[in-house]
Amino acid sequence: MTKTSPEELLDVALQAAESARESILSYYNGEFDVEIKDDQTPVTVADRAAERIIRETIGRAFPDHGIFGEEYGADGRDTEYLWLVDPIDGTKSFVKRYGMFSTQIALMHRGELILGVSCAPAMNELVWATRGGGAFSADGRLEVSSVAGIDKASISTGNIQSLAAGGRWASLGRVLARTNRTRGYGDYYHYHRLAAGQLDAVIESDVNILDIAALCVIVTEAGGVFTDLEGRTPDLDTTSVLAANPALHAVLAEELAVT
Repeated sequence: MTKTSPEELLDVALQAAESARESILSYYNGEFDVEIKDDQTPVTVADRAAERIIRETIGRAFPDHGIFGEEYGADGRDTEYLWLVDPIDGTKSFVKRYGMFSTQIALMHRGELILGVSCAPAMNELVWATRGGGAFSADGRLEVSSVAGIDKASISTGNIQSLAAGGRWASLGRVLARTNRTRGYGDYYHYHRLAAGQLDAVIESDVNILDIAALCVIVTEAGGVFTDLEGRTPDLDTTSVLAANPALHAVLAEELAVT
């Protein structure tokens, strides 16, 4: 396999995100039908069209790369390079016509996340990162906050159904009772704010890797720590998130540990 530079990989990912953005907005501003998948989540023609566009863009540039997408599954999952794609993360928001949805494009190289692009079409927000290259938005380089104490922190929770039903619920309650500010932004939005230093931590217990792979690279490259609730580095089986600046991540990991 020919070695490809981070700049080439990022350029193609950004092209794919922009092409998908145009398609998504054309449906968002028009009419579309909604189907319910076997897992009881909604899907629209916009989801499928956007994923096809992303697959075609990546496939033309890197025909020997694998792609694992939300709507069309895995093609070449065991390849050296594997793209992870959620064409519309937040389809429920898309269906209800409010802008808290995004396109997530990430790249794994031999199991390690090395690139992430997160595009929020309706909010006109784009964030990207490459391993070792930093995280950026249109406004410049991103950097997480330095808030080290729970009493000064702004913490956002996303999907936490299984956390609420498990042994961490009381611990989370004690954490949130001590915070300076609690929010429940969800989806891409709280990760973008975390990477920009406008929020200090994100906690989720019910996600999949396609939801958070790109955001993991972005937060990490902005100087943050991004693990699951057990402290593990995200992989294809990840279902939870604890993300924060390094000092606060260590404090929260201890507070939320299951004993």
